[in-house]
Amino acid sequence: MSLRRVYETTIIINAALEDPDIDAVITKITNYLENYGGEIEEKNKWGRRRLAYPINKKYNGYYVHLIFNSVPSILPSLERFLTLEDTILRHLTLQLSSALREYRRERSLAEGKSGETTISSASDDTSGGSRFNKKATEYDIDDDLEDDDDETTYDDEDTTKSTVKEEVENSDANQEVEEEK
Repeated sequence: MSLRRVYETTIIINAALEDPDIDAVITKITNYLENYGGEIEEKNKWGRRRLAYPINKKYNGYYVHLIFNSVPSILPSLERFLTLEDTILRHLTLQLSSALREYRRERSLAEGKSGETTISSASDDTSGGSRFNKKATEYDIDDDLEDDDDETTYDDEDTTKSTVKEEVENSDANQEVEEEK
């Protein structure tokens, strides 16, 4: 008797591919799983994202997250298939624990999610780091700095240079005054 287990696989596909080609790769992966007795429970297309570091000289990837159940014996062949596929930059397959599955099921019921999800197009950011381009005022950092009891000031480089120049000039002037006495 074979035990079926639930797995999740996150796949990063080369984002340089056109959308129909990416869909073809996703279909190829899901067909492979179904042909070997796997059953797709959930398919999430996270879209194009900037990679944290380059993979094969690529800076962007198209993320896909699959949750499926199958017998454990197909995992080695799935891993080999994903490794040999040229359009896949990285992949990771993990077994889901029953507690995590239950938590995700309750959360998805509360949010009313369906089996296939596409993350909004706002997340299809290939410029990289747009969420970090917010001004300090948007985070109320200025208010935090005003409340500081510490009298430390932060000068930029130009101010520091001018302050040093002024101190040198003042010390030169003081030396001239002392020499005149």
